[in-house]
Amino acid sequence: MKSLDLYLASLSEEEIKGLQSYMQVNDFVNSELMSFDIYLQKFHQLGTEIQRNKDIEVIKEMSQQYNWTNDLDSIFKGNSFEALVLTDLSKKIVWVNSGFTEMTGYSKKFALNKTPNFLQGERTSKETRERIRQKLLMGTPFKEVIINHRKDKSTYKCEVKIFPLKSETTTHFLALEKIAL
Repeated sequence: MKSLDLYLASLSEEEIKGLQSYMQVNDFVNSELMSFDIYLQKFHQLGTEIQRNKDIEVIKEMSQQYNWTNDLDSIFKGNSFEALVLTDLSKKIVWVNSGFTEMTGYSKKFALNKTPNFLQGERTSKETRERIRQKLLMGTPFKEVIINHRKDKSTYKCEVKIFPLKSETTTHFLALEKIAL
């Protein structure tokens, strides 16, 4: 960690000022290692935002392919997510983002052509599964929290927001998922 201090000490005032906008620290010159943590946090947030935008672009490209009439911008604008899961009408997974793998431990390849049921296990409530089935039949967006099981068998509470994607009729379902606290 001392090497970072040496690096920061080797910078000119002009170089430090150039970094301040990234660091968002007013007293950068007087801050020590803590400033690097702030930089890393900002860097991580930027990377997450870039990946989120890429994921949204994939869904928008599919929207053109399937002629969905949904306002995808409004879906994504008001909703955070870690994982995206796109299923067809038979509820088979046709696409997942990288966040799905991070959340569940299952690879994208493994998930394709399976229903999300493989994430359910002994701690998954039958009542919640039934509510989800009924809401899917209604064809309107909804939110549920379900206990899912990762590949390593650990459990997590998953907040799922499901949106039916429609052209003339519903053709797919998009699930925005995140760990529920």
